[in-house]
Amino acid sequence: MNQDTICAIATAQGGAIGSIRVSGPQAIRITSHIFTPARSGEKLEDQAPYTLTFGRIYDGEEIVDEVLVSLFRAPRSYTGEDSTEITCHGSSYILQQVMQLLIKNGCRTAQPGEFTQRAFLNGKMDLSQAEAVADLIASTSAATHRLAISQMRGGFSRELAELRGQLLNFTSMIELELDFSEEDVEFADRNELFQLANNIERVISRLVNSFSVGNAIKNGVPVAIIGETNAGKSTLLNVLLNEEKAIVSDIHGTTRDVIEDTINIGGITFRFIDTAGIRDTNDTIENLGIERTFQKIEQAEIILWVIDSREVEKQIQQLSSKILPLVEDKQLILILNKTDLLSTEQEKELLFILTDLINKDNIQYISISAKQRTHTEHLQKMLVEAAHLPTVTQNDVIVTNVRHYEALTKALEAIHRVQQGLDMHISGDFLSQDIRETIFHLSDIVGEVTNDQVLGNIFENFCIGK
Repeated sequence: MNQDTICAIATAQGGAIGSIRVSGPQAIRITSHIFTPARSGEKLEDQAPYTLTFGRIYDGEEIVDEVLVSLFRAPRSYTGEDSTEITCHGSSYILQQVMQLLIKNGCRTAQPGEFTQRAFLNGKMDLSQAEAVADLIASTSAATHRLAISQMRGGFSRELAELRGQLLNFTSMIELELDFSEEDVEFADRNELFQLANNIERVISRLVNSFSVGNAIKNGVPVAIIGETNAGKSTLLNVLLNEEKAIVSDIHGTTRDVIEDTINIGGITFRFIDTAGIRDTNDTIENLGIERTFQKIEQAEIILWVIDSREVEKQIQQLSSKILPLVEDKQLILILNKTDLLSTEQEKELLFILTDLINKDNIQYISISAKQRTHTEHLQKMLVEAAHLPTVTQNDVIVTNVRHYEALTKALEAIHRVQQGLDMHISGDFLSQDIRETIFHLSDIVGEVTNDQVLGNIFENFCIGK
């Protein structure tokens, strides 16, 4: 158990109110040493837990600020330790003065995520719930918020605990058989174990498969904006992001590297990737950018192929053989840009040229003018539909964490070996080993077997004060 008492500013600078958190065995004593309640004769140590006490922070005889102090006693606190929270005015000077006084009286500055790490170590939450705290802080949409709340409430953990419990029961029965190997007895019903293994395989497969949706919800649906040089890709990116993110120029080859940014449309986060224009060139740097364009096409789920509507036939002929084979399993939206420069008759002629393409199930088209912002709102609606993301509730269990996905993938491989072993009627000691490995990887997710290095990597990415 860590005996240090830690403190940290828990609020962002610039607000009217600031908050400082203190946690550890000496949290109440140290806070009391610099805090004097407004009511004469009161002491902070004598206050009941979950109460607010009004008073002043003193530096010697000098008043630093009038504050409210919240008091929590172990084990019924966020960290499971004695804790206080000092709410003062949001001045950075005041916050730093209070921090210096706490450190002078025995605290040390908390590391990123150390409050949540202590909550995990003290059994207030498992590791997957602790990771959900960081996801909740970082949530940027209704969907990411709901998934983080679900995981923090333990929905994911409960599902894993049920699987582990069923597997533990069977492996203990199999290992008991090994103690009576000379009697040739069988305590674990192999038919029942076969059904259990099949059920667990289905559950783990569902969780593994949910990662593609969870990753898109958490990090944004990747959308690659591609096309020839000067087709209007950068202008479109700026319109979608509603800011001048990319340089717009009539000069061909202006964008030589990928430019990425995210925006929320209809409750879904999209990660837009503006790529280098595809053309034949002798420029070495531009060619490197074009190579990255094709890499981004493979990584994206939605492709926006921007075409200068005045050169539709030419651009489709030149790029179809390069692009279409890469997007067979993706959603492709053909964007006929610069239609403000065409007559109505010319626009109609474009449909005839595009007939073969737009009859495919995964390809849609839209005519816009990115510069004039014509029909760009309709394009946003098409993006939401193309994302195919389900409506998420707080009861849904969807994997969003790469570490969880990797552990589940390894658990799935192990349970597959259990199924194969049962089919081949292998001995109980080999079955038990594969069952134990499945349990190990499931336990790794909630932190029952995680080593200190993994914990350090997880919590160092938290913000200070949480």
